[in-house]
Amino acid sequence: MPGFESGFLVLVGFAVLGYLLGSIPFAVVTSRLMGLSDPRTYGSGNPGATNVLRTGNKTAALLTLLGDAAKGWFAVWLANHFTAAPDIVAITAVAVFLGHLFPIFLGFKGGKGVATAFGVLLAVEPVLGVATLLTWVIVAFFFRISSLAAMACALFAPFYFFILSGVLWPASPIMIVALSVISLLLIWRHRANITRIASGTEPRIGKKS
Repeated sequence: MPGFESGFLVLVGFAVLGYLLGSIPFAVVTSRLMGLSDPRTYGSGNPGATNVLRTGNKTAALLTLLGDAAKGWFAVWLANHFTAAPDIVAITAVAVFLGHLFPIFLGFKGGKGVATAFGVLLAVEPVLGVATLLTWVIVAFFFRISSLAAMACALFAPFYFFILSGVLWPASPIMIVALSVISLLLIWRHRANITRIASGTEPRIGKKS
C-alpha cells in the first residue's frame, strides 16, 4: 500500500522533526551566548525561563521564554502548513513537547514545558492560545503562584478546545487527545510544585522564596 506507507513516513518525519525542534535547549543556549552559568547548575536546575530569571538577567529569561514558545509554535505550524492532516499536526504537537521535556541534547533531562505548550496552543488555534494565556493571568493574579496558574492552564486548554470545537474551529478528536496528553505531562512535571503548594511553601509571584 504505497499511499499508506508514504503517509506513515510523513507522519514519522514530522514527529522526529518536532521532537528535535523541541529538544533545542534555549535556556542553555541563551545562557552560554550571554556568558551566564548553565541553568542546570543553580536554582531548581530546570532549563527554563523561570530558572534563567534567577540570574537577574531579564533579557536572557525573555529570550529563553520566546525561544521555547517559538519552537512549539514552529513545529506545529510546519505540520499544519505542509500537510494540514489532523493526525500529523496532533502528533507533531506532542512530539515537540516531549522534545522539550526529554531533550536528546541534554541527556533527556529537560524543562517543564509551559512556554513550549503555549507555543503549541497558539499554532493549533490562536484564539485557544490567547484564552489559555488569559487563564494564566487570572489565576496568577488571584493566587500569586505561577506554577498553579500553569497547571490551571493545562487543565483548561483541552476543555476550551473541546467546547469551542464546531464553533470557532472544526472538531478534532485526535487533537483533544494530543492536548490532553500534553496537559497531563505538564502537570506531572509540576509534581514537586504540587507538593510545595500543599505544604504552603511554594514561592509566590513578587515575593522572595
